[in-house]
Amino acid sequence: PAFPYKFKIKIAGYPNDCIAGIARSDLAVIGTWKDDIQVDQAEMKAYADAGFDIQGEVIDLCPTQCMKWDGSTLSINNSQCNRCIHCINVMPKALSPGKERGATLLVGGKAPILEGAQLASVMVPFIKMEEPYTEFHEFVEKLWDVWGENGNNRERIGEFILRVGLGNFVEAIELEPDPNMVLHPREYPYIFYEEYIGDDDEDE
Repeated sequence: PAFPYKFKIKIAGYPNDCIAGIARSDLAVIGTWKDDIQVDQAEMKAYADAGFDIQGEVIDLCPTQCMKWDGSTLSINNSQCNRCIHCINVMPKALSPGKERGATLLVGGKAPILEGAQLASVMVPFIKMEEPYTEFHEFVEKLWDVWGENGNNRERIGEFILRVGLGNFVEAIELEPDPNMVLHPREYPYIFYEEYIGDDDEDE
């Protein structure tokens, strides 16, 4: 198809993102999990007995501070976990990803071209990646349809999103807004929103 510009897809099976897809691709597919981290408490104790500083090397370095270690047992508030997998990287024998696995889809990463470098934004926090991958194919086709029809010449999809606004883009590809799409809280106190009239209101 005659896209406005190139479209790169990079796939990483793990949140480590060793291929740097989040920074270098228009669509990054990052393997992740949805349920709780699996914990082997016996192996945790073995790490501690071997002299590994669990508090200093794992608990204190957790970006969301969702873990606690009392000297014998590790507890995790999985609702606060952001899947950085630092803990799994340093203690692979004791910790492993959850069993409900899939992928996070991020859109808009690129190196400097027109607007400078930018990282991809989360569009779909979790999607099942199972054959025949129908849901994934439909998502990609919606991206291509909206960007292909409205993108300027030599405009990457990340630059297109910046130009039209994330809210308009999400609405165009028929996605429900999600807090994971927000890079950081608003820096000014004004809040803008749109009211949508549902079927119930129309019936009244």
